[in-house]
Amino acid sequence: MCLGVPMKILSRDGDNIVAEVDGVQKEASLMLLGEDVAVGDYVIVHAGFAISRLDEAYAEETIRLMKEVFAPEDMQ
Repeated sequence: MCLGVPMKILSRDGDNIVAEVDGVQKEASLMLLGEDVAVGDYVIVHAGFAISRLDEAYAEETIRLMKEVFAPEDMQ
């Protein structure tokens, strides 16, 4: 199963970004994204590409829900 993950942009160099979620940093490309983004914005990253820009509140709620769903049963 593949999953697109909301991540916060930490840096940008042209069409390449470094984004972070829960302490994990990943490089991704903006080549597929049809809108402008900046450091501090949230994007959905899937297979090394940013595919959608997200509102900060929506991104943070999605991350919270993902942590809840994917948490080990004994931690819920």
